[in-house]
Amino acid sequence: QVQLVESGGGLVQPGGSLRLSCAASGFTFSSYAMSWYRQAPGKERELVATITSTGAYTNYADSVKGRFTISRDNAKKTVYLQMNSLKPEDTAVYYCKATHVIQYWGQGTQVTVSS
Repeated sequence: QVQLVESGGGLVQPGGSLRLSCAASGFTFSSYAMSWYRQAPGKERELVATITSTGAYTNYADSVKGRFTISRDNAKKTVYLQMNSLKPEDTAVYYCKATHVIQYWGQGTQVTVSS
């Protein structure tokens, strides 16, 4: 069955880095655009970054431009989110999403930025 499994979240100090991974199975990963979203407590889920199916194009929310990098490895069926210079306002549950004709969501991974 379709699965998107996020990993790599945790507690990090402001200014630190984390790398999130999202491993896909059960669908043709290389045909899907992949995105990372996040949802902080009491806030709506927001788009963080998107990468096209081939990895040729990426797009970022203004709040993370220059700090976060989305990438993918179609051979490993995995999408990544490298997060640098983390801020307390980056604290959220991070979700990956696969989009083609239909959408699939992962279960999320918690990222907490705090001293």
